[in-house]
Amino acid sequence: MAERGGSGEAAAAESLSAPAPGRSPPLGWKERLRAGLAGAGASLWFVAGLGLLYALRVPLRLCENLAAVTVFLNSLTPKFYVALTGTSSLISGLIFIFEWWYFHKHGTSFIEQVSVSHLRPLMGRTESSISQPGFSSSNRESETSRHNLSECKVWRNPLNLFRGAEYSRYTWMTGKEPLTYYDMNLSAQDHQTFFTCDTDFLRPSDIVMQKAWRERNPPARIKAAYQALELNNECATAYVLLAEEEATTIVDAERLFKQALKAGETIYKQSQQCQHQSPQHEAQLRRDTNVLVYIKRRLAMCARKLGRIREAVKIMRDLMKEFPPLTMLNIHENLLESLLELQAYADVQAVLAKYDDISLPKSAAICYTAALLKTRTVSDKFSPETASRRGLSTAEINAVEAIHRAVEFNPHVPKYLLEMKSLILPPEHILKRGDSEAIAYAFFHLQHWKRIEGALNLLQCTWEGTFRMIPYPLEKGHLFYPYPSCTETADRELLPTFHHVSVYPKKELPFFVHFTAGLCSSTAMIALLTHQFPEIMGIFAKAVLGLCSG
Repeated sequence: MAERGGSGEAAAAESLSAPAPGRSPPLGWKERLRAGLAGAGASLWFVAGLGLLYALRVPLRLCENLAAVTVFLNSLTPKFYVALTGTSSLISGLIFIFEWWYFHKHGTSFIEQVSVSHLRPLMGRTESSISQPGFSSSNRESETSRHNLSECKVWRNPLNLFRGAEYSRYTWMTGKEPLTYYDMNLSAQDHQTFFTCDTDFLRPSDIVMQKAWRERNPPARIKAAYQALELNNECATAYVLLAEEEATTIVDAERLFKQALKAGETIYKQSQQCQHQSPQHEAQLRRDTNVLVYIKRRLAMCARKLGRIREAVKIMRDLMKEFPPLTMLNIHENLLESLLELQAYADVQAVLAKYDDISLPKSAAICYTAALLKTRTVSDKFSPETASRRGLSTAEINAVEAIHRAVEFNPHVPKYLLEMKSLILPPEHILKRGDSEAIAYAFFHLQHWKRIEGALNLLQCTWEGTFRMIPYPLEKGHLFYPYPSCTETADRELLPTFHHVSVYPKKELPFFVHFTAGLCSSTAMIALLTHQFPEIMGIFAKAVLGLCSG
């Protein structure tokens, strides 16, 4: 997610050349007439129905039937009204409870969703009935879907944990599954992309591993990895799978990754020698490069977890120098976290100078680390009372602006850093600017904020001020593009069900939740009054019926 930027002249040129959003070319008189008829269709049907009812009032004996209904209603006892209102209160209460539960689980109203998906197509809409020249409805739908897809792109978590040594241990201790099926399915797709290619049929062990990466059952995957090692003791991807899923400690995972590194380097050198023979060999080199980079990165993460931080930093720096095209793997985020642990803030600033660029995608790690470095220079002496008396200094203003920038990018992070929400294990994939990214960032970086004296105090005093600058975050941002509206749905797929997903901006209760609550309360009150004061309520009901019939 790049920041909004660019020269004023370029922005003006774009605004002149591109059509204004939401506007359409002027319609001719035929299109306007057709639109007017379509808009007045419902009113015409209503008037025609009233006319038909009036014309058939004599054959249908409407007056006599209405009088008979009035006599029947006047003969009803108060007990009937108690039963009627009580039943109405019970039904509306059940609908209210269901609407409340559905809203908290899915973030939308069930009644509204059914109305939009089923009733709107039946009623028809003016926009869909008019075909604008040169801009069809299919083009609009495809453009909208592409925009939503780009907003909701899911990224591999650069700091994802080990399945066997960390995620599985959590499951053994708590009985809860920290990973969702959707998240694990994305990982399976990543593994097939990184670790397989079209030439796998040349090596029997790679054929077995190709099936292993598609296997859903973890024991079956581990069994397939051992089968691949029986066929080829130098199968690097088999060691990778065992290190990720079978190893129960980081030490065991590191030992298996070192075996994978030895095998992966041998295969990589062989692929380098044959890369120009055919396109298949080039694909094989790309696959072997991915395997080697993955192994070295995980070895660096093992060293980081085991306390050998300088060794981890060296591996990451070597990786970034040796394979610069693989920046999409976001190895610099691993490097930032390790440098912060070393408290090498000058090196952290050097990494940010390279990757915190307007043309590069942003992340919570980039934005909040930049805010942390600026906060560090003033946080130890910052006091809200002193700042309110004398005003903010230049350095304090820069720190506050950096915090506002970070909060605008991902507004979910401060609640985890300030421990207003409980942390869970981060997922294997994250959605930028979403709750999943906030969890992944805070899980690893909370300790770095706590280490700097006063940093969390300054964050607590200033982070909510961001929202005054962006009163309508879904429509217009300040430094970044508007906040995407699809993060809640994607985060619910990525995060486990026992976690309460953070939603931004906070949604108001739908109309039908208020409506069913009011209906339930009012009918229950009427039932109670009818039961306690039957004579008075009977007189009131007859008076209402008299007014309606009159």
